[in-house]
Amino acid sequence: MERTYRIADHTILIRTLHEQMHAEAAAYAAEGTPDFTVEITQADIDTERVRNERTVQAEQRRCTTYSDAYIETLAVYRKIAEYLPRDGVILFHGSTIAVDGKAYLLTARSGTGKSTHARLWREMLGARAVMINDDKPLIRVSDEGATVYGTPWNGKHHLGINASAPLKAICILDRAEQNRIDRIEPKAAYPYLLQQIYRPDSAEAMQKTMQLINRLTERVAFYHLYCNMDPQAARISYETMSTDANA
Repeated sequence: MERTYRIADHTILIRTLHEQMHAEAAAYAAEGTPDFTVEITQADIDTERVRNERTVQAEQRRCTTYSDAYIETLAVYRKIAEYLPRDGVILFHGSTIAVDGKAYLLTARSGTGKSTHARLWREMLGARAVMINDDKPLIRVSDEGATVYGTPWNGKHHLGINASAPLKAICILDRAEQNRIDRIEPKAAYPYLLQQIYRPDSAEAMQKTMQLINRLTERVAFYHLYCNMDPQAARISYETMSTDANA
């Protein structure tokens, strides 16, 4: 089965063996001549399953047996993420919220609580806060700045929409007893970016990704938030990032 979608300003024809991918991407359905095509085989699904199991083991999480249909959705996104760096787009792991038309990306090691922190933002800001993507947004880096895009791959709670917004800041979260946020230099953020960015298998795509990370550090403000899960953490982080005149 095959359908066409518009994701991160790219028209993509996706051919799959299962329906789940198309059900989850329904909000991104489009028409037009594809910029590129993604086609999944059973071999792709089998390879993706092995990679997923290795990741789970490395993170010391409980291994769950997923259906081929679900694993196929991951295989599709991997192929998209391998292609897009050539067009200035990278895949990032984090929760992205747009407030008053500007986006903020919250990122952290798995289990730190970025989704919970994003929820605190939504509770505090109400309708002003729009969840663009709660797990795997795409970021386009250009001379004009950075733009973050929603994708069908939006986390276990499926929080996200088909929308985009200029990316104002990236905030790295760490747990702490007291809430504090610091503006940090790009070189301090760089190791975190390497952890949370998708690193392509292709040497050419990886080289382009590294170039895009460097450009991203020149166009976006970076912060380090030490936080508990008190609502005050959301207030401190939002008010600091949104009012920083140098950001």
